Amino acid sequence: MKKVVVYTSPSCPYCVRAKELLKRKNVAFEEKLIGWDDEAGWEEMRQKSNGMKTVPQIYIDDKLVGGYTDLAGLDAQGKLEEMLK
Repeated sequence: MKKVVVYTSPSCPYCVRAKELLKRKNVAFEEKLIGWDDEAGWEEMRQKSNGMKTVPQIYIDDKLVGGYTDLAGLDAQGKLEEMLK
């Protein structure tokens, strides 16, 4: 199984949905929770994503998948499981 990292922030509904989808698929993931006032955390995420400022940001083996909508789309197309192999 590949390494999955999810950048999230407090009270983000799409973050909750992304984590729930991964849990339903029995995918282990590392959550990087970034508080609203955590400038260092936001900067790390922006640098890693070439400037994206939205959460969630989901990575599979350091490759940016995108946000919840992207993750759900991959799942609906049957491509998520292949990416996780």
